[in-house]
Amino acid sequence: MTTSISVRLPPDLADQLDRIAKETERSKSFVIQKALEAYMEEYADLQIAWDRLHDLSDPLESATELRKSLAL
Repeated sequence: MTTSISVRLPPDLADQLDRIAKETERSKSFVIQKALEAYMEEYADLQIAWDRLHDLSDPLESATELRKSLAL
């Protein structure tokens, strides 16, 4: 089951969406869905990185220490 959502886009973004949909022979809904999925994956990765950065129990390793541990 899918949910219908309405969005307002600036003209230039709407034009880009139209162009990509035509070039890929996909619907605008498909292009938006894939873009939103990619954004949400990136956002989840960013949130994990942010949480780890602020986790005081997670030790930091310098670039030099990292290279040494990887034998680079």
